[in-house]
Amino acid sequence: MPSSIQSDKILSYQYKPPGDKHEDYWEAKIQLRPFDEELIKYVIKEINNSDRVRIAKLKKIKTGVDIYVSSRKFATSLGKKLKKRFKGGKLLVTKKLFSRNRQTSKNIYRVTVLFRLN
Repeated sequence: MPSSIQSDKILSYQYKPPGDKHEDYWEAKIQLRPFDEELIKYVIKEINNSDRVRIAKLKKIKTGVDIYVSSRKFATSLGKKLKKRFKGGKLLVTKKLFSRNRQTSKNIYRVTVLFRLN
């Protein structure tokens, strides 16, 4: 694992204003295992290039990185891109019931996208 100074530099991202949601709002968690510089740089670059998604929180843990983003659809499409770009990686997408919309009575889910390199 690289030094903490270098890993903090890798985890830097461009701040975007929250828009209509509060700044800690997130719909999806992207889990990248194990810690790989190229993989993390690619994911952060894709998020910075997109106008419709922003990073709410970024957590560095012992085995990798968790990135909390504001769009479920973007997270699942990014998982598919990762599977295609990094051969030999495993993708697991799960969803968890978070709440229920009071006006439309639709279920609201939070998605976890786990990408594991072998």
